[in-house]
Amino acid sequence: MFKLSDFSALIFDMDGLVLDTETTYFVAWQQAAKTMGYELSESFGLSLSGLHYKVIEQKLMALCGADFNLQAFNQLSGIFWREHVNAHGINLKHGFTQLLEFIVQQQIPFCLATNSRAVNAYECLELAGIKDVFSTIITRDDVRHGKPAPDIFLKAACLLQVPISQCLVLEDSHAGIVAASRAGAFSIFVPSTEPADPLALALCDIVMIDLAHTLNIFQR
Repeated sequence: MFKLSDFSALIFDMDGLVLDTETTYFVAWQQAAKTMGYELSESFGLSLSGLHYKVIEQKLMALCGADFNLQAFNQLSGIFWREHVNAHGINLKHGFTQLLEFIVQQQIPFCLATNSRAVNAYECLELAGIKDVFSTIITRDDVRHGKPAPDIFLKAACLLQVPISQCLVLEDSHAGIVAASRAGAFSIFVPSTEPADPLALALCDIVMIDLAHTLNIFQR
């Protein structure tokens, strides 16, 4: 079993790993689609986990057809999303606060590396009440290619001034685990959806139930 001391830095994903945002996105997408006369299934929602918004748009067009008004959908989903998060907020994933406290105590460098655009990432972090937690944040806007390309994690390692081989990546999605593998990082897969993606299970180094379980392993 690995030890936390085996690594020089931690890299956190955001959506589905630190923040429970993916459920809020899908609620908004379903409402927008229904308003426009379409239906998005739960299985379709699961297939979007961790993907860049451009890929999500491509999947929507493939599902709904060439006549699908993507601009109207984006406007509606944005309205519904803000209504939802203003009413309910954005929750932190179970175990994150305790894990953060531990790695700060251990003086281990860490950062956030997300496939979200910067404006969306910072808004979500503020809504969740943790906008000042991460001093280093890498978003889709900072690299040429988003996950599953390795660019975001390689950029994170560069900013942390740590070789990527000495970084531990915490991810919840297939796209993120593929990106970590391609970058050459050690990865922990914390699935945010059930059933867990089989390809991510095959590619990751370790699977954890949640961040609380991850902390328990670190403390041994």
